[in-house]
Amino acid sequence: MVVGTASVVAMVLGGELATNEALKQFKSLGTDLLAVSINAVSQHNQADSGKSEHLSLDDAVSLSQAEAGILELAPYTQVFESIAYEGKAINAVTLGVTKSFADIMQIKMQRGRFVSLADRYAFFCVIGQDIYKEMRLISQKEPIGQQLQVGKNMFVVVGIAEPWTESSFLYTNIDNAVLIPVMASTLISKYASIQNIVMRLSPQANIPKIESALTARIQELLGDKQIFFRSAKELIEKMRKQSDIMTIFLGLIGSISLIVGGIGVMNIMLVSVMERRREIGIRLAVGATRRDIALLFLMEAVMLSLLGGVIGVIIGVLTAWLIAWFSQWEFTLFLLPPFVGFSVSVIVGIFSGFYPAYLASKMNPIDALRSE
Repeated sequence: MVVGTASVVAMVLGGELATNEALKQFKSLGTDLLAVSINAVSQHNQADSGKSEHLSLDDAVSLSQAEAGILELAPYTQVFESIAYEGKAINAVTLGVTKSFADIMQIKMQRGRFVSLADRYAFFCVIGQDIYKEMRLISQKEPIGQQLQVGKNMFVVVGIAEPWTESSFLYTNIDNAVLIPVMASTLISKYASIQNIVMRLSPQANIPKIESALTARIQELLGDKQIFFRSAKELIEKMRKQSDIMTIFLGLIGSISLIVGGIGVMNIMLVSVMERRREIGIRLAVGATRRDIALLFLMEAVMLSLLGGVIGVIIGVLTAWLIAWFSQWEFTLFLLPPFVGFSVSVIVGIFSGFYPAYLASKMNPIDALRSE
């Protein structure tokens, strides 16, 4: 019973902690986020005459007027160019961004400043924490003011971002990114185009209405393009549903150990009934009812299950705490897993003790007294 209850509590509580850790990434950015991705290819693979192939920066910024629920908007580009520092290659991604990108994605500055629209085509960049540490290892110099090579162009480092909590809402990890002005990104790569936009919405925003308005506006500018949306609220809801399914699955796996424990309790109680036949016969002879005998053995089985459940809950919670500690997760004691584990252990105890109690209550007093 101890092992079974501990398994249920540890598995279910560990699953809840893992889900809570994943959701914390979204909560750090806020839940009122919406991402838009535009496929450069038309839905019907045919170019729309008179329509631009890609959004200009002004067009992208104007999308904030498509619906009143859009509070802030940040278009960005992705540049696939090699990055090097003092002749040594650095594995990183390059994003062309605006100042609003830092506000929406909660990018704080450790030193220096962030790029802005005022930089326009200037070759300035902001580096993430992983890039910062790698540059320090290469040259032992403070990166601010140093030159970083992106493709064939040299960018001056003007800022260092603080460690950033990675989020699945943004496919790129800012710690491993070089952030340059969005206009400058179009100079260093002919493939740099605005195909992604992140935006912050008002808390009461009607997301389907906003998506519909943005789709109409983008298709007006670019023609019949494929447009994909990702809402933080929708992603969180999907994660919660997946978590519920996983919690039930883990609980069922742990319950197998409880069933084995219940069989063990039943066997112990059956042995106890056989060894205490004379006691049962004496109790029946002096006036105990068959119901009293059944309750006696049933209560013993329940007490075994209660003791095993309490110890199992403690061990399960400690196991989940160790998992959180080793994984560097924030530990939160959810009450449902211990309650479920303890309740199931009691129910198993009642069912496993019922049959031995029934056999004890049906014994013939004379046969029981003759047993020894």
